[in-house]
Amino acid sequence: MMFRFILLFSLALTCCGNAAYAATILVYGDSLSAAYGIPREHGWVSLLENRLKQQYPSYQVINASISGETTSGGNSRIKAALQQHKPDIVILELGANDGLRGLPIAGMRNNLTSMIKASLEAKAQVLLVGMMIPPNYGPKYTREFTSSYATLAKEYKLPLVDFLLDGVAGKAELTQADGLHPNANAQERILDNVWKQLKPLLKTVK
Repeated sequence: MMFRFILLFSLALTCCGNAAYAATILVYGDSLSAAYGIPREHGWVSLLENRLKQQYPSYQVINASISGETTSGGNSRIKAALQQHKPDIVILELGANDGLRGLPIAGMRNNLTSMIKASLEAKAQVLLVGMMIPPNYGPKYTREFTSSYATLAKEYKLPLVDFLLDGVAGKAELTQADGLHPNANAQERILDNVWKQLKPLLKTVK
């Protein structure tokens, strides 16, 4: 009887110890991270899960991305997402829909700032993902839109993916029929763009 008690106690400690070492990555984005228009398992976030299983198996990925999401929408639900998932790393990929809708840059920047602060206060590391928009919005708007990410990354000392769709945008063979969203063939390249900045944040967890 005593032996059984000791065995159960040891198993409980092992279980709790493993749980304590589990790490979570929260991907918080829009359609570009929600695998819009392609099977979800082909999206870059699913490919990230597969890569982590091979190289950093103690990490789990939660994809809280919503197609059509703006920084305002993301900001309205960030605290609930942080409380629910308690991530160690937040990959913040929002702003593209603000730009495509021509929303005020100041509002976008304020929303991103609020989400960054909330994540840092929750003790999560933040990987900020930059975006660009087509030049037809005017040079001033497009310049201020793009520079917002670098400005925030510098202010809060965050790693930055300069442009999520680097090597993808403008290439018909990597873009869906709508001319905006990347297709399945582009997802590995997108993951590589993110991975360059994400990998230094990862730790080998036993």
